[in-house]
Amino acid sequence: MAAPRILLAGDVFGRLNQLFKRVQSVNKSAGPFDALFCVGQFFPDSPERLEEFMNYVEGRSSVPLPTYFIGDYGVAAPKVLSTASKNSANLGFKMDGLAICENLHWLRGSGKFSFQGLSIVYLSGRSSSEGQQFGTYSQDDVDALRALAEESGVVDLGVTTRASLADVPAEASDSSGCDPAISELVAEIKPRYHIAGTKDIFYAREPYSNTDAVHVTRFLGLASVGNPKKQKFIHAISPTPACTMSASEISVMPSNATLSPYTFEEQTGRLKEVTKRPGDSMSDSQYWRYDVSKKRQKSGDGDGLCFKFIYTGSCPRGEQCNFQHDMDSREQFRRGVCLDLLLKGKCEKGLECSFKHELQNEAENPPRRRVGSGSMTANRSKECWFCLSSPNVESHLIISVGENYYCALAKGPLVEDHVLVIPIEHLPNTFTLSQEFESELVRLHDSLQLYFQNRQKEAVLFEWVSKRVSHANLQVVPVPSSRAAAVPDIFNMAAKKMGFKLVSKKFDNILDRRKWLRTQFDENSNFFYAEVPDGTILTLSVDENEKFPAQFGREVLAGLLNMPDRADWRNCSLSKEEETSAVEKFKEGFKELDPN
Repeated sequence: MAAPRILLAGDVFGRLNQLFKRVQSVNKSAGPFDALFCVGQFFPDSPERLEEFMNYVEGRSSVPLPTYFIGDYGVAAPKVLSTASKNSANLGFKMDGLAICENLHWLRGSGKFSFQGLSIVYLSGRSSSEGQQFGTYSQDDVDALRALAEESGVVDLGVTTRASLADVPAEASDSSGCDPAISELVAEIKPRYHIAGTKDIFYAREPYSNTDAVHVTRFLGLASVGNPKKQKFIHAISPTPACTMSASEISVMPSNATLSPYTFEEQTGRLKEVTKRPGDSMSDSQYWRYDVSKKRQKSGDGDGLCFKFIYTGSCPRGEQCNFQHDMDSREQFRRGVCLDLLLKGKCEKGLECSFKHELQNEAENPPRRRVGSGSMTANRSKECWFCLSSPNVESHLIISVGENYYCALAKGPLVEDHVLVIPIEHLPNTFTLSQEFESELVRLHDSLQLYFQNRQKEAVLFEWVSKRVSHANLQVVPVPSSRAAAVPDIFNMAAKKMGFKLVSKKFDNILDRRKWLRTQFDENSNFFYAEVPDGTILTLSVDENEKFPAQFGREVLAGLLNMPDRADWRNCSLSKEEETSAVEKFKEGFKELDPN
């Protein structure tokens, strides 16, 4: 099979006429090409170009070949992207791009996908801690890419909006348009090609070797479309997919290859500090690399834990790393303890977090220090978000309490009246509780069903069972009765897009469903199940080494209800006053049905 032929373009700034005219010219003279990847800002930088841009989005002009973009900011970006997010064709997990119009695909956040054999990773937007909906990436996006970097296989193409300081040439003498986070990611992921924009120059760096890898990385920085200096804004490559190459082929070292700029910077960081001239400012970056000395200053006294070491058990920086390589914390992560809890001392995901929020096996091991806090308590329930005895439990969310289960409003609810059914005992799943207590769950289930049916809604229940789930929670989400028949189809479609197949079985009553579910549950595997309005149970067993989203059920229903932006509970957070009001409203309507 011939190697894919790829076109690359820099910041578009909405100049689609000029871009696609050039693409068609190149395609005619040197093509055909299989796809175009655009880095840097894709949307217009001024309202004057909006009409030209919207002609393509709305179908009046055609996009000549499959085009993928990551710079999701600029004029009209929120409107266009919000509309695309709600499109039924974009429901479910789509790391290979959300369709904006024919041949135009938005690579949102971060992800990894395969294109004609090429392994491609991307990070879209600019760094921001403010959690904006479009145009920025979050720490979660960065962490997701770090996790993807641990998967086997070589990454062929890495596309980012901004460059790392390591890849910027000397003529671009300011650090704007560079992102230090990119440096760490590129050093970890080691793509064969790294493509970036935002510096408004064309720069093809010499290939450089990678630490702990046999292949080299080639960096390409592309200028903006129509730039006044006539710098090159479009470039063609035709890389053979790494998955088809032999070890000898992929390890070929070009004659002009250099050392990794990241390794070199670590070696010279201290020398630069010593030899820095008086009066040099911190923005002076002669070597145009990620300045490790700056990072060292930002990290303070070095008390923080190394993400790479905690996640993988090793760190390529070794003794040069500015963060702690703590074996106790690494072991706790392997036992399913929340990474945010270990690294930051707290988890901001609240009740929706699928990881454990207390140290494991403390009875067998001496107490370990928690980052950012004093000594750890030996009582596991004190760290659990769901244990009623825990100081962390948000008691104002509680709706009803029984002998073995309680019901609470979901934190960051997908829709109004989204609730959780939670075992009172600290148990990892609802199957761990003795079967004799199922009758209480059945009564609560039937009462919730009737409550929603009285409001022209149907309940969808789902649970994610995993070794990393410390305290079980059964999610109950109401959907309009008019949409209930589509629920099985949307779950099956979403699973199929991710490469899984759900097992389906229908029952007349919940006791039979629960009995059957117990026969399907295997403690050695992760397990997802959903109960849909017609009484059908959908199940999926997932091996520990398989990637599956813990929030799959929520994300599928967000797609069904045309509210994909609410798939992330953090986009749905309410104030404590709003939560309290919602709980009191639910209680008032539920009081005559409450079995407790």
